Amino acid sequence: MVSCQAKLIEADLAFEKIVFNRLKTDNTYRFAYHHLIIFVKKYKSIFFDLDHTLWDFETNSREALSALHKIYKLESHRIGHDEFLIVFKKINLGLWNLFDTGQIKQEVIRTQRFHQIFQEFGVNEYELSLKFSAEYVSELPKKKNLLPHAKVVLDYLISSYPLHIITNGFSEIQTAKLTSGGVLHYFESIVTSESTGHRKPAKEIFEYALYQNNLQPHEAVMIGDDLTTDMGGAKNASLDTIYFNPERIKHDTAVTHEIASLKELFELL
Repeated sequence: MVSCQAKLIEADLAFEKIVFNRLKTDNTYRFAYHHLIIFVKKYKSIFFDLDHTLWDFETNSREALSALHKIYKLESHRIGHDEFLIVFKKINLGLWNLFDTGQIKQEVIRTQRFHQIFQEFGVNEYELSLKFSAEYVSELPKKKNLLPHAKVVLDYLISSYPLHIITNGFSEIQTAKLTSGGVLHYFESIVTSESTGHRKPAKEIFEYALYQNNLQPHEAVMIGDDLTTDMGGAKNASLDTIYFNPERIKHDTAVTHEIASLKELFELL
């Protein structure tokens, strides 16, 4: 007499054979099965980077810099508008890379960024650079531009997941950016390097976010645009990753998923 357990095993094998055959021959069935698997494996929470991932730093920074360039009449210092934007991007990126790798503190960015930029144009007026920096830091977070599809994707995700921000930015400024962009209410927590004492890619900032929200690493996924700070940091903390790569930059970093548009999250999550 065949045991009950043996019958169950036989039934399971028969079902697996049916599913396997359907997956090979039926595109509609394959699509539905794929989305069922995604649903079953759904994360409990989602972590987002902010700048360059949701909040359009490039557009917002350009708007703030252009306005201040005019207010401060930098043309009279022989600092052309377009050249100013180019030099800002170069020096700003360099300083943030130094910060992200632990070589400088955030305060250095505030006090040295525009001093170095002005020096590129032969303008050695430190007090002017400090005043300009203070106004830039004040005006930048007031800008409201988001990256394409950010808001509609957040509308979609919030119905199924608690959402959180993990960022290396200043706490007050990052909160102001979210407010200006009209998306602060989507997020249950905003974890910053300033508030935790750890900066991405250190695993501690991710572990803090997990602990704060009573999550295990496999229950959350990190979405961001930076391979080192976002993807590398999340991997350090054993989180899955979704690399937002709108420029389709070639790389050899291992990530869980990669997207070129935020709207691809409709398919992944």
